[in-house]
Amino acid sequence: MKLLSKLTCVAALAFSFANANAAANSAVMNDWVFNPNGGGFAKGQTINEYLDVNGNAFIQLTPTGTNSFSFVEHAVFNLMQADSNGSSFASNYAGGNISAVFQATGTGTFNGAFTFTGGTITMYQNPVKQYASTVGIYGADQGTAIAKFNVLAGGGGLVDASGKPTSNGQVSVLASAEVGALKEGYFFNSKGKDLSTESILSFAFTNANNIGKPTQTLVNELVCEFSGFKGNGCKKNTTYANKSGQYFLFSNNGQFKLATEVPEPGSLALFGIAMLGAGVAARKRANKA
Repeated sequence: MKLLSKLTCVAALAFSFANANAAANSAVMNDWVFNPNGGGFAKGQTINEYLDVNGNAFIQLTPTGTNSFSFVEHAVFNLMQADSNGSSFASNYAGGNISAVFQATGTGTFNGAFTFTGGTITMYQNPVKQYASTVGIYGADQGTAIAKFNVLAGGGGLVDASGKPTSNGQVSVLASAEVGALKEGYFFNSKGKDLSTESILSFAFTNANNIGKPTQTLVNELVCEFSGFKGNGCKKNTTYANKSGQYFLFSNNGQFKLATEVPEPGSLALFGIAMLGAGVAARKRANKA
């Protein structure tokens, strides 16, 4: 019976994947313009599709049933370039260091899937590169706040029996920004319209990998300060270590995309399911290799 259930689940995910991809692709913006200094459209950089993101996250789980949990996530991110082109914002724009802080809640099933229920993403433009430092929160919340997105219910990914995202597993985050939540002068559509005047949707896709030996700075800044954790590593003369089924650190790298068309709630649900379908398909291919 369990095997039949799993096969049915995979079939449903595969079916939803095609439908959700169609909905998502119609909304994602291409050839939009980003000016890391807030200097306007004319001096901005054309973004073919996405901003590259990398960072670290701390997850705290709370069991809510025999096989279920709720979670709180705190994360810090750095956005150094676009479209994986190898040309950093800092090199091309004086003071073009872009970073972000992320807070979210959600629910999940051990050895199954998790999904977000809410949260925020706040992006900053810092005239002096301070990411990965002890200034503020790991240097990720310094400078001018240029965008704030509210995390929408949905997205997520697959987890193992301990609640950790599967190795190199894809995690998706869906978020929206109200009119005025993007600071004027930074984000534009291909025709030069400032996106601060519109409601915007964002899609973030990252690969999650476990961090077994984090630096003390990361522990102090992300685990202790940002998340408010009070356990080992945040108490005098103790050392931090991930604890299966309770809390852990992992690294992220991926893409951050924008969209001007906000899909209907049903489309968002399909989109989240599609990400799970992609993970299932990837694991099946890996097992066959």
